Amino acid sequence: MADHLDAPGLKSPNMDARIDICDIYAFQKPGDINKSVLVLDVNPVAPTFADSFSHEAVYELKVDTNGDAVADIAYRFTFSTKKDGVQKVTVMRAIGEQSKSSGNDGKVLFKDVLVSFGDEITIDDAEGHRLFAGIRSDPFFFDLDGMKNDMKFTGVDTFLDKNVFSIVMEIPNSALGNNPKIGIWYRVLIPKNGNSFFQIDRMGRPFINVAFTKGEDKDTFNRIEPTRDRELFTEKFADMLESFGYDPENAQKTAHTLLPDILDYDYSNSKGYPNGRKLTDDIIDIQLAVLTNGKVITDKVGHHQDLSLEFPYLGSPHPIT
Repeated sequence: MADHLDAPGLKSPNMDARIDICDIYAFQKPGDINKSVLVLDVNPVAPTFADSFSHEAVYELKVDTNGDAVADIAYRFTFSTKKDGVQKVTVMRAIGEQSKSSGNDGKVLFKDVLVSFGDEITIDDAEGHRLFAGIRSDPFFFDLDGMKNDMKFTGVDTFLDKNVFSIVMEIPNSALGNNPKIGIWYRVLIPKNGNSFFQIDRMGRPFINVAFTKGEDKDTFNRIEPTRDRELFTEKFADMLESFGYDPENAQKTAHTLLPDILDYDYSNSKGYPNGRKLTDDIIDIQLAVLTNGKVITDKVGHHQDLSLEFPYLGSPHPIT
């Protein structure tokens, strides 16, 4: 999986699907080279485990503009309590030192925009940005049962009829810094252990934490900053790669290309992964080939056909049964 259900022995981080990151995407807006689309999906198999975003959490997009694995820009999404079927989202934008910290402060960009819980969607615009938040069809495609069965893939897409909760932002490239080559990751902060902004989950590149960490390392990986990734996980990643036939030198080199866990994105380039990630990019095929040193190159599953050509680009939610 890209990042669905990644905490060890749990259905989601902290046993709360609302704060479980499933996937992130970043791609040039179709037909407009001056804007980018950034997507965060949470809450796998929605609304089975949860029917809203968490009102206690801060969902945060981090943007590194100079390659030091530290945020220079942050977008922070917070939600009201869902009441009588209504929930609202507020978005703040932070820059500089404020973006590096943990919190829910910043300049208010959107205030109390309605979350969409059905086929009809609410979209709002502000300062060249566009926002959608709500339930959508999960665009992720993967033969999960095949992965569990020692990578014996049959091409059955586990996620074909599944939903997620999505936050979709259309952002002017000018708001992402002057250098088009940026790094992005998302994280979720919650009140925990006396910390008002405890980092419970994070994701940059797809299929990294799920495929390359085991046991308690998964939680550790979720809770550290990207600046610590190479220090704590290079050797563990390299050991796993060697188990699939890499020689030690190439295992180290490959581990360094995967860490820190930040999604590289050149907003002047319309290509997909490893430049950002499009909704149709076959991430699993790409990462399986990396993980297994080319021994396994496909799970035999293709991208979903219910994607939209218009914002928010993800398909309408599947019926709830």
